[in-house]
Formats: sequence, C-alpha cells, structure tokens
Amino acid sequence: MAEDPYSVLGVARGAPFADVRKAYRKLAKQLHPDANPNNKAAEERFKRVSAAFNFLDDPDRKASYDRGEIDADANPKFAGFGGGGRGPFGGGDPFGPGGFFGAGGAHQRGSGPGAVDFEDMFGDLFGAAFGSRGGPKPGFQAGAKGQDLHATLQISFEDAISGAKQRVKIGDRSIEVAIPAGVETGRTLRLRGQGGPGRGGMPAGDVMVTINVTPHSVFHRDGDDVRMDLPVSLQEVLNGGRIEATIPNGTVALNIPAGSNSGTVLRLKGKGVARPGTPGDLFIRLIIALPEGNNASLKEVLTNWDRRDDPPKR
Repeated sequence: MAEDPYSVLGVARGAPFADVRKAYRKLAKQLHPDANPNNKAAEERFKRVSAAFNFLDDPDRKASYDRGEIDADANPKFAGFGGGGRGPFGGGDPFGPGGFFGAGGAHQRGSGPGAVDFEDMFGDLFGAAFGSRGGPKPGFQAGAKGQDLHATLQISFEDAISGAKQRVKIGDRSIEVAIPAGVETGRTLRLRGQGGPGRGGMPAGDVMVTINVTPHSVFHRDGDDVRMDLPVSLQEVLNGGRIEATIPNGTVALNIPAGSNSGTVLRLKGKGVARPGTPGDLFIRLIIALPEGNNASLKEVLTNWDRRDDPPKR
C-alpha cells in the first residue's frame, strides 16, 4: 500500500496545495538524480516524493483523500462494522436488529418474516465466488488492483514550454503521453489504467511517468517566463531595425529600437510557458556582438569619434 503522501512530503495532513507544492519543489531540487549521481537512496526517495506530489496534484483526489474517502492508492475506503450507523455497512451489530439477519437478530435461514439466507445474500453482494455461509469457494483469489508501473521520459526544453505528445515504452508496449505545457523536471504524470492488469474485477494499475527536461543552451526558465540572450550587431542597435529571432516555439520578427544598448531587455507577452489562459512572457536581452576577425576599419572610425573616451555606466 502506498505511503501517506503528506508524510512523504513532510507537510501536515490536509495542508493547502500551495504548501504541498513548495515542499515538493524543495525536495525535488535536493533529491534530483542530476544532483545525486549514483545515489540509489536519493533516487528512490525522489521517486516517492514525485509520486506523492502527483497524487495530491489532482484537486478532486486530494479532497477525497482529505475526507478519508480513498486511501493512498486512490482505492475507495469501505466502513466496517464499527461506528454508530446501522445496517450491513453502517456499523452496529450485524447479528442484531437492523443487521444482516433482519429484526430477529439471529442467524435465520429462509424461515419466517425478515429471514435472510446467508448464502444468497453473499452471492448477491459478491457473486458466485462465495459459497455457503459466506465463505470463499476453493480456489477463489481475492480481487486486487493492478500493479503500478514506472518509467522515465526525457523531453526537450521546447516541449516542456509548449506541451507535446510523446511515446514512452513500457515493457513491450508503446504508450502515448500528453505532456502539459509548463511541466518541470521531477514531475510525475499518471496514466490511469495503463499499468498491470487487475484481478477479480478490480481496475488495472497506472503508469507513472517521471519527466526529465533537457536544459537548453540559449533559453532559460524563470517560473512561467522564459529568458534568452540575443546577439545583435553594432549597426542594428545604432540604427534600429527589424530582425528575425528564434524563440522556443518558432521564430518571430523583432523590432530593435534605434539607440538600444547591450543589455537592453525586450518583452514579448505570451511567448513564454504556454499555459492555457495565463501564458508566461519571453524576455530577450540584447548583447552587442562584434564581427569575428580583423576589425581594423572599425578602430579607424572610432579614432575620429568625439565620444570615444566617455565612460559607460558601470
């Protein structure tokens, strides 16, 4: 049975999701395999932390778990005979008034008003697997939810920003995974019903896919925003103009204001993480890059520049 996800993350049971997310990000950063190479203990704990966060990341599932309606495997909880309710599953004495066996309170078998046949009752509730007196027939195997299977998927920075569909191999199967925009390294995606088969009519298990995002040499994530440096020529910043720039989700025509300086930051709204309704922004920092090789002619021009000795802002 899965562990209590709140305990795994080190937060109080029923904690707000903001606290859950904060604890997860801290632990994921500490335990990530890239920060702990060849550390099996850290790797296993990283998987547990990711699974716990994934469980609580679903608002409906978190609410059901907080109310005690499901366990940490997301299986429904059934009340036993304890408590103050009445009837077969509501508590009280199953052999007393209002219990399994009618108002008489004794084991009756097909005789008199209110009598209940034990075998018929269990047959109706649980099927032919139960024989007389409610006992299981020989060879009966209790139902069990299928095994959860685990996989790791390496994705590009661009797919993490914009979302994508990829396939992951599970044994001899290939399963399509819908990657949501904004996914981060360490996040675990749950593919319901794609795991091992269940027994006795119970549902199949799930596939848990842990995401690793490949770092990019140009683009850098800042929450839901993306930042990048863009090399520009001296002529482009002095005179301004329109240039084409490559961004995470394609290309864009960018207007460079005349007189821009190295370090000037341009903002493109909605071109960051493509979250539905609230996308992030893209911040482009201009970096003046001189041509490689011999720039003697530029030096000659600068000798006659009347502001060549003006000190820049430090």
